[in-house]
Amino acid sequence: MAIADWLMIIAVLVGPIIAVQLTRYLDNLKERKERKLAIFKVLMATRAYNVSWTHVEALNRIDLEFDHNNRKEKAVIAAWKEYLDILSNSSISPEQWGMKRIDLMVELLHKMSRVLDYDFDKTHIKNSFYSPMAHGAIEDEQVALRRGLLEVLEGKRQIPISFSNIESSEK
Repeated sequence: MAIADWLMIIAVLVGPIIAVQLTRYLDNLKERKERKLAIFKVLMATRAYNVSWTHVEALNRIDLEFDHNNRKEKAVIAAWKEYLDILSNSSISPEQWGMKRIDLMVELLHKMSRVLDYDFDKTHIKNSFYSPMAHGAIEDEQVALRRGLLEVLEGKRQIPISFSNIESSEK
């Protein structure tokens, strides 16, 4: 057999194996990008509701999905660490904390948008979202109800009861 015959046999045997491995590799790359994209989409969608469960979960997944060895993704992780640091900082005034938190969140989302090939500028990320006032009012009412109920259950507050329109039994 000639060398060309041997090369043909090797190509027939090895070709499908290489094709399958290449397909698996490309699928893994696509899946990793989709997980990063899912985090970004949740954070963008909930950026006005930073205490929502999905928002917090997405933040906590950054360390898992973004690569510490990739230069661009390392910038995302650094921005996340800086944002996390301010979230647990109670030494500054609430006004300063709120402004700094928003700036760092915008920075994090901007770095993520760059990694994921979105062209969002920081102003767009900071200002382009919809948050109905009714959502805030509902959340405030729910907090007030929970606090009031807890005060009743802890014995710190009583439920006021009054009777009206009671007919006298004296006839």
